[in-house]
Amino acid sequence: MIPGTELLLFAGAALLLVLTPGPNMIYLISRSLCQGRAAGVISLFGVVAGFLVHMLLAAGGMTALFMAVPLAFDLLKWAGACYLGWLAWQAARPGASSPFEARDLPADPPRKLFMMGFLTNLLNPKVAMFYLSLFPQFIDPARGSVFLQGVTLGFTQIAISFTVNLAIALSAARIAVWFAHNPRWLMAQRYVMGFVLGALAVRLAMEERRG
Repeated sequence: MIPGTELLLFAGAALLLVLTPGPNMIYLISRSLCQGRAAGVISLFGVVAGFLVHMLLAAGGMTALFMAVPLAFDLLKWAGACYLGWLAWQAARPGASSPFEARDLPADPPRKLFMMGFLTNLLNPKVAMFYLSLFPQFIDPARGSVFLQGVTLGFTQIAISFTVNLAIALSAARIAVWFAHNPRWLMAQRYVMGFVLGALAVRLAMEERRG
Protein backbone atom coordinates (compact mmCIF):
# COMPACT_ATOMS: atom_id res chain seq x y z
CA MET A 1 0.00 0.00 0.00
CA ILE A 2 1.39 3.40 -1.01
CA PRO A 3 1.16 6.00 1.82
CA GLY A 4 -1.34 8.80 1.25
CA THR A 5 1.30 11.54 1.32
CA GLU A 6 3.35 9.76 -1.35
CA LEU A 7 0.25 9.27 -3.49
CA LEU A 8 -0.62 12.96 -3.18
CA LEU A 9 2.89 13.94 -4.25
CA PHE A 10 2.66 11.61 -7.24
CA ALA A 11 -0.75 13.09 -8.10
CA GLY A 12 0.83 16.54 -8.13
CA ALA A 13 3.50 15.34 -10.53
CA ALA A 14 0.81 13.73 -12.71
CA LEU A 15 -1.07 17.03 -12.77
CA LEU A 16 2.08 18.77 -13.99
CA LEU A 17 2.42 16.18 -16.76
CA VAL A 18 -1.06 16.80 -18.11
CA LEU A 19 -0.66 20.58 -17.86
CA THR A 20 2.70 20.57 -19.65
CA PRO A 21 2.15 21.11 -23.40
CA GLY A 22 2.86 17.98 -25.40
CA PRO A 23 1.50 15.86 -28.28
CA ASN A 24 -1.61 14.75 -26.37
CA MET A 25 -2.67 18.24 -25.32
CA ILE A 26 -1.93 19.78 -28.72
CA TYR A 27 -3.90 17.08 -30.54
CA LEU A 28 -6.92 17.25 -28.22
CA ILE A 29 -7.07 21.03 -28.31
CA SER A 30 -6.64 21.18 -32.08
CA ARG A 31 -9.32 18.54 -32.65
CA SER A 32 -11.75 20.27 -30.29
CA LEU A 33 -11.16 23.67 -31.88
CA CYS A 34 -11.59 22.54 -35.48
CA GLN A 35 -14.18 19.73 -35.16
CA GLY A 36 -16.07 20.40 -31.93
CA ARG A 37 -16.31 19.07 -28.38
CA ALA A 38 -17.59 15.61 -29.32
CA ALA A 39 -14.54 14.98 -31.51
CA GLY A 40 -12.27 16.09 -28.69
CA VAL A 41 -13.94 13.73 -26.19
CA ILE A 42 -13.75 10.74 -28.56
CA SER A 43 -10.08 11.50 -29.15
CA LEU A 44 -9.59 11.67 -25.37
CA PHE A 45 -10.89 8.12 -24.92
CA GLY A 46 -8.24 7.02 -27.41
CA VAL A 47 -5.62 8.84 -25.36
CA VAL A 48 -6.81 7.04 -22.20
CA ALA A 49 -6.46 3.67 -23.99
CA GLY A 50 -2.87 4.62 -24.77
CA PHE A 51 -2.26 5.45 -21.11
CA LEU A 52 -3.44 1.96 -20.13
CA VAL A 53 -0.85 0.37 -22.42
CA HIS A 54 1.93 2.59 -21.05
CA MET A 55 0.87 1.83 -17.47
CA LEU A 56 0.81 -1.94 -17.88
CA LEU A 57 4.15 -2.00 -19.70
CA ALA A 58 5.78 0.20 -17.07
CA ALA A 59 4.35 -1.69 -14.08
CA GLY A 60 5.16 -5.12 -15.54
CA GLY A 61 8.56 -4.08 -16.79
CA MET A 62 9.66 -2.62 -13.47
CA THR A 63 8.45 -5.71 -11.64
CA ALA A 64 10.80 -7.80 -13.78
CA LEU A 65 13.66 -5.31 -13.40
CA PHE A 66 13.43 -5.06 -9.64
CA MET A 67 13.44 -8.86 -9.38
CA ALA A 68 16.20 -9.56 -11.90
CA VAL A 69 18.53 -6.56 -11.67
CA PRO A 70 18.96 -4.83 -8.28
CA LEU A 71 20.83 -1.94 -9.94
CA ALA A 72 17.93 -1.28 -12.32
CA PHE A 73 16.53 1.24 -9.85
CA ASP A 74 19.72 3.28 -10.00
CA LEU A 75 19.76 3.21 -13.80
CA LEU A 76 16.15 4.35 -13.98
CA LYS A 77 16.80 6.95 -11.28
CA TRP A 78 19.54 8.76 -13.14
CA ALA A 79 17.88 8.47 -16.53
CA GLY A 80 14.65 9.79 -15.03
CA ALA A 81 16.38 12.66 -13.22
CA CYS A 82 18.01 13.76 -16.48
CA TYR A 83 14.70 13.56 -18.31
CA LEU A 84 12.83 15.56 -15.67
CA GLY A 85 15.56 18.16 -15.80
CA TRP A 86 15.13 18.35 -19.57
CA LEU A 87 11.35 18.75 -19.15
CA ALA A 88 11.98 21.57 -16.67
CA TRP A 89 14.12 23.37 -19.26
CA GLN A 90 11.52 22.81 -22.00
CA ALA A 91 8.83 24.32 -19.78
CA ALA A 92 10.81 27.43 -18.84
CA ARG A 93 12.97 28.02 -21.92
CA PRO A 94 12.56 31.30 -23.82
CA GLY A 95 10.28 31.22 -26.83
CA ALA A 96 8.04 28.32 -25.75
CA SER A 97 4.66 28.64 -27.48
CA SER A 98 1.13 27.93 -26.32
CA PRO A 99 -0.68 24.81 -27.55
CA PHE A 100 -3.93 26.82 -27.60
CA GLU A 101 -3.48 27.78 -31.22
CA ALA A 102 -6.01 26.41 -33.69
CA ARG A 103 -4.65 24.00 -36.28
CA ASP A 104 -6.34 23.25 -39.55
CA LEU A 105 -7.28 19.56 -39.30
CA PRO A 106 -9.69 17.63 -41.58
CA ALA A 107 -12.92 16.27 -40.08
CA ASP A 108 -12.53 12.58 -39.22
CA PRO A 109 -15.06 9.84 -38.28
CA PRO A 110 -15.27 8.64 -34.64
CA ARG A 111 -13.23 5.47 -35.20
CA LYS A 112 -10.36 7.41 -36.70
CA LEU A 113 -10.56 10.02 -33.95
CA PHE A 114 -10.21 7.28 -31.33
CA MET A 115 -7.30 5.61 -33.13
CA MET A 116 -5.49 8.91 -33.66
CA GLY A 117 -5.84 9.74 -29.96
CA PHE A 118 -4.60 6.25 -29.07
CA LEU A 119 -1.59 6.39 -31.38
CA THR A 120 -0.73 9.96 -30.41
CA ASN A 121 -0.45 8.87 -26.79
CA LEU A 122 1.06 5.43 -27.41
CA LEU A 123 3.90 6.99 -29.43
CA ASN A 124 4.36 9.88 -27.00
CA PRO A 125 7.80 9.47 -25.36
CA LYS A 126 6.88 11.99 -22.65
CA VAL A 127 4.34 9.56 -21.18
CA ALA A 128 6.68 6.55 -21.22
CA MET A 129 9.49 8.55 -19.65
CA PHE A 130 7.13 9.99 -17.05
CA TYR A 131 6.25 6.52 -15.85
CA LEU A 132 9.82 5.25 -15.92
CA SER A 133 11.26 8.33 -14.25
CA LEU A 134 8.69 8.78 -11.47
CA PHE A 135 7.47 5.27 -10.64
CA PRO A 136 10.75 4.26 -8.91
CA GLN A 137 10.40 7.21 -6.52
CA PHE A 138 7.06 5.96 -5.20
CA ILE A 139 7.42 2.18 -5.46
CA ASP A 140 8.95 0.29 -2.54
CA PRO A 141 9.27 -3.52 -2.83
CA ALA A 142 8.99 -3.70 0.97
CA ARG A 143 5.35 -2.60 0.70
CA GLY A 144 4.34 -5.62 -1.35
CA SER A 145 3.66 -6.24 -5.05
CA VAL A 146 5.62 -3.85 -7.26
CA PHE A 147 3.12 -4.49 -10.05
CA LEU A 148 0.10 -3.53 -7.91
CA GLN A 149 1.86 -0.40 -6.71
CA GLY A 150 2.58 0.50 -10.32
CA VAL A 151 -1.05 -0.07 -11.30
CA THR A 152 -2.20 2.12 -8.39
CA LEU A 153 0.06 4.94 -9.54
CA GLY A 154 -0.97 4.42 -13.14
CA PHE A 155 -4.71 4.64 -12.46
CA THR A 156 -4.10 7.73 -10.34
CA GLN A 157 -2.32 9.39 -13.26
CA ILE A 158 -4.97 8.27 -15.75
CA ALA A 159 -7.81 9.64 -13.60
CA ILE A 160 -6.10 13.01 -13.29
CA SER A 161 -5.24 13.15 -16.98
CA PHE A 162 -8.78 12.24 -18.04
CA THR A 163 -10.37 14.84 -15.77
CA VAL A 164 -8.09 17.68 -16.86
CA ASN A 165 -8.13 16.79 -20.54
CA LEU A 166 -11.91 16.44 -20.52
CA ALA A 167 -12.21 19.95 -19.13
CA ILE A 168 -9.76 21.20 -21.77
CA ALA A 169 -11.59 19.46 -24.62
CA LEU A 170 -14.94 20.87 -23.52
CA SER A 171 -13.68 24.41 -23.10
CA ALA A 172 -10.79 24.65 -25.58
CA ALA A 173 -12.25 27.58 -27.50
CA ARG A 174 -12.83 29.69 -24.38
CA ILE A 175 -9.41 28.82 -22.97
CA ALA A 176 -7.72 29.77 -26.27
CA VAL A 177 -9.40 33.19 -26.20
CA TRP A 178 -8.47 33.71 -22.54
CA PHE A 179 -4.81 32.87 -23.14
CA ALA A 180 -4.74 35.22 -26.13
CA HIS A 181 -5.68 38.07 -23.78
CA ASN A 182 -3.47 36.92 -20.85
CA PRO A 183 -0.04 35.96 -22.25
CA ARG A 184 1.75 36.87 -19.01
CA TRP A 185 -0.16 34.20 -17.08
CA LEU A 186 0.98 31.57 -19.57
CA MET A 187 4.60 32.67 -19.06
CA ALA A 188 4.25 32.47 -15.27
CA GLN A 189 2.71 29.01 -15.59
CA ARG A 190 5.70 27.80 -17.60
CA TYR A 191 8.16 29.05 -14.97
CA VAL A 192 6.23 27.40 -12.14
CA MET A 193 6.16 24.11 -14.05
CA GLY A 194 9.87 24.37 -14.76
CA PHE A 195 10.66 24.95 -11.09
CA VAL A 196 8.55 22.03 -9.84
CA LEU A 197 9.85 19.63 -12.50
CA GLY A 198 13.39 20.67 -11.63
CA ALA A 199 12.69 20.00 -7.94
CA LEU A 200 11.36 16.54 -8.82
CA ALA A 201 14.54 15.86 -10.82
CA VAL A 202 16.67 16.74 -7.79
CA ARG A 203 14.46 14.62 -5.51
CA LEU A 204 14.82 11.63 -7.83
CA ALA A 205 18.60 12.05 -8.11
CA MET A 206 18.88 11.98 -4.30
CA GLU A 207 16.56 8.99 -3.87
CA GLU A 208 18.15 5.88 -2.34
CA ARG A 209 17.36 2.37 -3.55
CA ARG A 210 14.87 0.65 -1.26
CA GLY A 211 14.00 -2.93 -0.61
